[in-house]
Amino acid sequence: MSMAGNLRKVTSLGRAGGLRRVARLARRRPRVDLSHPARSPLGSSVVNCVTYRDGHRTAARGDLVDAVKHVRKSGEGFVWLGLHEPTNREFAGIAELFDLHPLAVEDAVEAHQRPKLERYGETLFAVFKTVCYVEHEELTATSEVVDTGEIMVFLGEDFVITVRHGRHGSLGPLREGLESDPEQLAKGPSAVLHAIADHVVDDYLTVIDSVQEDMDEVETEVFAEHGARVDPGRIYQLKRELLELKRAVVPLGRPLEELATRPVRAVAPEIQAYFRDVSDHLQRAKEQIAAFDELLNSILQAHLARVTVAQNEDMRKITAWAAIIAVPTMVCGMYGMNFDHMPELHWRYGYGMVIGVISVACAVLYRAFRRGGWL
Repeated sequence: MSMAGNLRKVTSLGRAGGLRRVARLARRRPRVDLSHPARSPLGSSVVNCVTYRDGHRTAARGDLVDAVKHVRKSGEGFVWLGLHEPTNREFAGIAELFDLHPLAVEDAVEAHQRPKLERYGETLFAVFKTVCYVEHEELTATSEVVDTGEIMVFLGEDFVITVRHGRHGSLGPLREGLESDPEQLAKGPSAVLHAIADHVVDDYLTVIDSVQEDMDEVETEVFAEHGARVDPGRIYQLKRELLELKRAVVPLGRPLEELATRPVRAVAPEIQAYFRDVSDHLQRAKEQIAAFDELLNSILQAHLARVTVAQNEDMRKITAWAAIIAVPTMVCGMYGMNFDHMPELHWRYGYGMVIGVISVACAVLYRAFRRGGWL
């Protein structure tokens, strides 16, 4: 049985054996993996806590403290502790047990950090922005397209602590995938860090493909027969959501490059090659986002051009009809003047002649405008 725990009482670490008592309580509980966007039903932020040795999950050895002591004493294996949106009180005992830097702990609890990689002594602290495509029946000016979250990773020689924020990005499937490949998992905590980075970047590419479908739909509508009637708010909304995706993807380039090219004590040298592959995938995502941004600008400009053309066409039609109506208006205006002596004023056929002249003139103008494409 693994050691998923109820760490609500981690603040009791200051009292002798406080964390040990909490961990013993955790051993009596079944393992709970938060694959859903809810807090742990155990009333704690702990998703899972497992010890690995030679790439295989090992049986629980006492409480959390005992597991860490055993790993450090034997010099083999590592502990992977998964958390979901922990509070300061819940994280305090864990931070003391693993000697985590207060600044990194603050970032992990408060969230809303940009992707980064920092070193605090022997511990590596990485922040990843997770993204999720929000399904919608129709893209509107207020549709949410991209939802973001965060995964923070504390990496040491014999431990990995993952802190997840947001209602998506569960690491349960990733953990199962790693456990099915013991050879990779045997490379240590840095193999977990690589798997998380690869998982996050793969999600970027998946979301980008879904966003492209929305862009194709908008582009098709803009260049359709009635494209001028497309709500420009939909284009702006898509551009805003693309900016949200860009904020998650672009800043991750530098941390991945550092992991792939520079020696990092907490990262095994054989894992660096894998980070280079992830970096290549991230570069592809960045290029696609840049292309989407330019394409959206072009779509918006094309939409505005179509609106301008449609307005010009409407103005030409209005002008043509105004010119046609001007003929009877002018003639009727002249014969509406109160003069006693006017041509054909008292002629028996004067009315018929005036109507005929007006009709012929209007017909000639209408045909001329039709030929010119104004009507």
